[in-house]
Amino acid sequence: MLKIKLMNKIAKVGTDALSPVKYDVCEQAENEDAIMVRSASLHDMSFSENLRAVARCGAGVNNIPVDRCTEKGIVVFNTPGANANAVKELAIAALVLASRDVIGGVEWVESLVGQTDVAKKVEAGKGAFVGHELAGKTLGVIGLGAIGGIVANAAISLGMNVMGYDPYLTANAAWSLAPVVRQAANYNDIFTNCDYITLHVPATPQTKGMICEKTIAQMKDGVRILNLARADLVVAADIKKAIEEKKVETYITDFPTEETVGVKGIVAIPHLGASTVESEDHCALMAARQLDEFLTCGNIRNSVNFPTVEIPASEKPRVCVMNKNIPNMLSQITSVFSKENINIENLANGSKGEVAYTIVETNVAADEKLLKELAAIEGVFGVRLFA
Repeated sequence: MLKIKLMNKIAKVGTDALSPVKYDVCEQAENEDAIMVRSASLHDMSFSENLRAVARCGAGVNNIPVDRCTEKGIVVFNTPGANANAVKELAIAALVLASRDVIGGVEWVESLVGQTDVAKKVEAGKGAFVGHELAGKTLGVIGLGAIGGIVANAAISLGMNVMGYDPYLTANAAWSLAPVVRQAANYNDIFTNCDYITLHVPATPQTKGMICEKTIAQMKDGVRILNLARADLVVAADIKKAIEEKKVETYITDFPTEETVGVKGIVAIPHLGASTVESEDHCALMAARQLDEFLTCGNIRNSVNFPTVEIPASEKPRVCVMNKNIPNMLSQITSVFSKENINIENLANGSKGEVAYTIVETNVAADEKLLKELAAIEGVFGVRLFA
């Protein structure tokens, strides 16, 4: 029986998808074959020698030592798109909060507790909280993936003009965008033309600090900025300075830090982007299914450190090989099967960065000798048999 260790409370719909006949799923699991995690940090964790996979119930993997996992042949999965609708709905709320001081108004009304003539005082004082409508304003969406794309479409429905930019835009993502979403030429096109800017990109060396003094200077006076992606996409000191100087009207972030809490002009939401019952269910179920497929037949889908490689499940035995992405590897792998007179029925191969992954489906189950010959190939760092 395979052991799956839970590092957080995982939605029951996900754990229930893992058959108790095949899996022992619990927080106390030792010598685990796989891990399911939400927000718990794994950076200081010692991994089991049996560990084959880590499934993150969410999109970001900052809490997982991905490079260390890759070195050990551990596949790291995430669940892109599973929480997209939840984040989209929070983005709509953030657009409203950026435009109208709803929070300040509510806090002011609460200060009237115990006073008389509350209704009259509200009518007299509400002018301090006059805001702006979204319709007719221009929203710039940076990142048009699973979340950014549906945020762009939702903004169109609100009557906004929308520009989007994503240097890694896929064909599928482009097809899902409303036709009226304008494709910006570059980031600068967004910065200089938009009344609102919303960020939906991962934190990478290229994107960290992308909203800073230099880029803010290109923006319209009174721009409103939304960051429901990652805290370090925005330089906190620069955004605070821009708010003080009224260059930026409002900054909405779902990632509060010591620098952004309690600052006038900054609305800090306590990381609620994916915090819905439905989102947690979707992420847990998607993670469980990906784990099950990998542990059962070696298929990989939605991994952040290995390529997507899959062959539909069948009764045929298969061998899966992890190796460095260097020349002549595939021919060396297939020659081992030929040497042992084993027929290759199906083969799928893919690469991602410095690693490659191959599924070989055969007519007979491989023996220990063949597995050892595969493992002995220079550059191979993982071989698993599914019989």
